[in-house]
Amino acid sequence: MRSFATKTFHRLRRCQSGNTVLMVALGLPALLGATGYGVDTAQWYMWQRELQHSVDQAAIGGAWARAYDNASTQYTTRAEQEYYANQVLTAGFDSAPVVSLASYSGGSNNSVLVSASVTRTLPFTGMLLNRSTTIVARAQAAYKAGVHYNACLITLKEDGTTFEVGGNAHVIANCGLAALSCGTEAILIDGSATVETTSIATCGGATVPAANQAAVSENLGQGVLTDVYADVPVPKPDASTPTRSYACTGSGSKRSANLLPGLYVGGITVKCATTFSPGIYYIDGGVFDMSTNDPVVGTNVLFVLRKGAQIKLGGQGGTGSVNLTPISAAALQGTPYAADADRLSQMLFIEDKTGVSSPVDHQINGNTNLIIQGVVYLPNGNVKINGDSGTKTDLCFQVAAYTLNIAGSAYLRTLCDYDASSQLGASKPDVRLIA
Repeated sequence: MRSFATKTFHRLRRCQSGNTVLMVALGLPALLGATGYGVDTAQWYMWQRELQHSVDQAAIGGAWARAYDNASTQYTTRAEQEYYANQVLTAGFDSAPVVSLASYSGGSNNSVLVSASVTRTLPFTGMLLNRSTTIVARAQAAYKAGVHYNACLITLKEDGTTFEVGGNAHVIANCGLAALSCGTEAILIDGSATVETTSIATCGGATVPAANQAAVSENLGQGVLTDVYADVPVPKPDASTPTRSYACTGSGSKRSANLLPGLYVGGITVKCATTFSPGIYYIDGGVFDMSTNDPVVGTNVLFVLRKGAQIKLGGQGGTGSVNLTPISAAALQGTPYAADADRLSQMLFIEDKTGVSSPVDHQINGNTNLIIQGVVYLPNGNVKINGDSGTKTDLCFQVAAYTLNIAGSAYLRTLCDYDASSQLGASKPDVRLIA
């Protein structure tokens, strides 16, 4: 009996039939678990990808909204729109996105932060863990607003050195300096000159004293700065425009000239106390000379320089003054320029370069009380400022010329606010995903 049992156990020990079934039975739970986990993991991955893409686009969209308007609260709406537009697979069980501002790289509230989550019970992990699975995605996009470039002293020539300040010149123009030139030295300020300004912008390069370096925005490239007055229509005389001439009446200290709007051929040379009545004055050729130290007054006027007419503003050391204010929009109603009245009302001088083949030289000279307002727009003019020529009162005027040279001991002051001066353009805003 014992021999039989021993032989039977030895035979069973050597037998290998059924081993595979046993191994499969033992490994089946692990195989099924791995398969279930793999299916759930693939599902998590799909959810994560879609959710991350949604918050990425939401952060970028919100950042663009802030880049174009830093004070806007619409970034939240824009971010939510982008988020929901990218939701497909997880649209039915995602959380609402949480949108907020965050500081980045030393800035203050200069990025948009978006986070969202999805929560759902999956077949295998839900059974195994007895709970649902939550996936969270987060994105952050930094933004940089475009920079607006304003200026009240502007040069329009697009190459070479066009804006020079030299000698012991003193310029006060916190409303900004700008040059449309893309030359390597578009703006050149001599080291002995003094310039007080908040902004110096140029398509090309600028050479300025160390004191002005912080104000410089250079190498902006073509298209950023533009001539904002280029499309302002230049008034033209017609058959009804009277031709007039300049003449003084009276004698001695009482000599005076009272001029009316119209066409003045060959220019005007001020020879006595002169008053310009309101309206448009067309100067056809010659020199419009107000540098003779005789007082000049003109309120609600617009001077149109035609056929290469030159201007000379400023005295030669006497006590004369020039006091001019631009035409009002109301004065242009009922004229062919009524539709452009608001823009023309900014102008004091406007140059018509039609038919003029080369730039015209203009001068602002001497010691004078130059009390002017509005825009001196000379797109074909090389303007040179010499001597103590500048307003002594708190007035705002702007000069936009082909070139501008402020030399010698020139003094030029314009007190326009930066935000009230001409907006020449802006750099593009920038947005990038950082997390």
